[in-house]
Amino acid sequence: QVQLVESGGGLVQVGGSLRLSCAASGRTSSIAAMAWFRQAPGKEREFVARIFWRGVSTLYTDSVKGRFTISRDNAKNTVYPQMTSLKPEDTAVYYCAADRNVCLDSSCYRTTRYDNWGQGTQVTVSS
Repeated sequence: QVQLVESGGGLVQVGGSLRLSCAASGRTSSIAAMAWFRQAPGKEREFVARIFWRGVSTLYTDSVKGRFTISRDNAKNTVYPQMTSLKPEDTAVYYCAADRNVCLDSSCYRTTRYDNWGQGTQVTVSS
């Protein structure tokens, strides 16, 4: 089993930046990829970005391309989404998720493919 703990959320003004962290522990050898999702009040959980646990492949949803960058530090078993040029519509609870398999296309967007989830961290962008 893999345990995931997010941190780094908070309140930021429009146009500001924030870096979240997701630390993985437990059976990290089973991880093939890590992803970030977000869920705004009254909305479904949506895919934000994905990175392979080994390798350099990344995938972003269109609304964050050019603003968010996902990276990882395998020595620390941690994944970081660097979020810049934040907008009010980025306000949500952000969750990281671990995948035992690799996805390359829109299948990455499905919440059901991810085996483990963190508890979430709140990001609020104020105007």
